[in-house]
Amino acid sequence: MIIFLYGQDTYRSKQKLKEIIARYQKIHQTGLNLRIYNGGDLNFRDFKNEFRQISIFKEKKLIVLENVFLNQKFKEEFLKEKKFFTNSDEIIIFFQEGSIPEKDKLAVFLKKNGKFQNFELLERQKLKNWLKREFEREGAKITQGVLEKLIDFVGNDLWRLNNEVKKLVNYKKGGSIDLTDINLLVKPKIEAEIFETIDALAQKNKKKALKFVEKHLEKGDSPFYLLSMINYQFRNLIIVKTGGQYGSGIHPYAARKAANLTKFFSLKELKMAYQKIFEADLEIKTGKINPEEGIRMLIAEI
Repeated sequence: MIIFLYGQDTYRSKQKLKEIIARYQKIHQTGLNLRIYNGGDLNFRDFKNEFRQISIFKEKKLIVLENVFLNQKFKEEFLKEKKFFTNSDEIIIFFQEGSIPEKDKLAVFLKKNGKFQNFELLERQKLKNWLKREFEREGAKITQGVLEKLIDFVGNDLWRLNNEVKKLVNYKKGGSIDLTDINLLVKPKIEAEIFETIDALAQKNKKKALKFVEKHLEKGDSPFYLLSMINYQFRNLIIVKTGGQYGSGIHPYAARKAANLTKFFSLKELKMAYQKIFEADLEIKTGKINPEEGIRMLIAEI
């Protein structure tokens, strides 16, 4: 059996993956036939040899291949021997973070020969319904407007929304959560939008990056806060680039997003950008340059 899970909403896809694994482990309690591989550097022959080994417990195998679409060689070799896998009773889960081109040959094969689910980002009403269920699951009471405000502040990042729900519930400890609590405890999604600015810089699209910054400046967002967010994101990129994200306090979702961007920067480029941020911060705080102009010049120089 082949199962294919993919999409931009990595929170729900991860939950689905955990659910499938939990069901498997409930039936096959030895756990000896569960394998999870990082498909990015997986050797096809090693995978096939593992797959074809006979279990001494006569249990079905469950093999999870995470992000194998990043491994072009594996994809090509798998497709050459695809019949071997489609004729098997063992279970293979292809788990891919992010969207995949519709015409990708492996994706087309998996959809045709297995069960698949595309986890798209939730839109407004579906997002509200999901968020409401999260509060209900925690046994929390919410006032009118809380869902709307929280979505306005955070957007459709379910990883962060889940954390915000738990934070709010723990803060009120059984009390009703209202708009005052949202304003006090939840930072607006400017942080996520700043990540889009960094993404634009990674794509060498400074025009787009400047456009994001201008939008925030026009809204009256503090240039000091913008600078602190840019500083924070580049700090995360350096941590992830050097392999130090574990134990650093970076959320797994943020670490994955940062990992996707680090391939566009060398470590030297990241350190140079971090130095420019430091210099811009110093010049702004010492009054050598106007804060708004300092932000614009920084984006142009990175």
